[in-house]
Order: sequence, then C-alpha cells, then structure tokens
Amino acid sequence: MKPPSQRQLRVGELIRHALSDILARGDVTGLDLGGMLVSVSEVRMSPDLKIATCFVTPIGPGDASTLPKLLSAGQRDMRHQIGRQLNLRYTPTLRFKADTSFDSYGKIDALLRSPDVARDTDPHRGKDNEDDD
Repeated sequence: MKPPSQRQLRVGELIRHALSDILARGDVTGLDLGGMLVSVSEVRMSPDLKIATCFVTPIGPGDASTLPKLLSAGQRDMRHQIGRQLNLRYTPTLRFKADTSFDSYGKIDALLRSPDVARDTDPHRGKDNEDDD
C-alpha cells in the first residue's frame, strides 16, 4: 500500500480542522450528541480525494462505539458546511470511524508500568549486580 501523498495529507488536515470547528460550534442540523464532546483525531483521504475517513473519539464520558453512527446522521450538513469553508473541487463524502488508538496507547502504557518490565528497565538493577561480585 502506498503512503498518502502530500496533497492527501494537506486536504485531510484541512478537513480535520473544519470538521472540528463545525462540531465545536454544534450547529449541525439532524445531529444530537447528547452534550458529548467530540475529538477528530485524524482524517484520511482516499487517493482521489473524494472520501474522507474521519477518526473520532468522545472527550470525557461517552460511548466511542456509537459515536460514528451518531455523527453519520449529520454527515450531509457537515459536508455542506465543509464545502462552503474550503475551496475544493469536490467536497468529499465523510465516513466516521471510532478512533481506537487511545485504547492501544493505554494498553502499552499499562504493559510498560507492569512489574516485570519495570524490573528489566530499572537502571539501578545492573549496578547492584556488579557490586555483589
């Protein structure tokens, strides 16, 4: 799989900022998040720039698994607002996915803090063994 082009990255970042602003204002018709705050962590563009996959996660309490379905209800209005904000030839179709990278970071952090790993990474452990010899 090819890495994304500079244009894909640039357009994805523009859409991420625009979408974050739209969700922060909360003026999307047909969208009821029940007061849940949403973070748009990444937007990946298709090579033809016609599909934007938006990775979202709730800030604070909220169910991350239902968030993409909730946001899809207001996709049409968000797409329209992004089209007005950005000067793009085509306004991409928005697809929402739950961002699970934060869960992965938590698991890695828990592993690094486990006693077995802490014992192996303790800088004083090697010095104690050398003094005993």
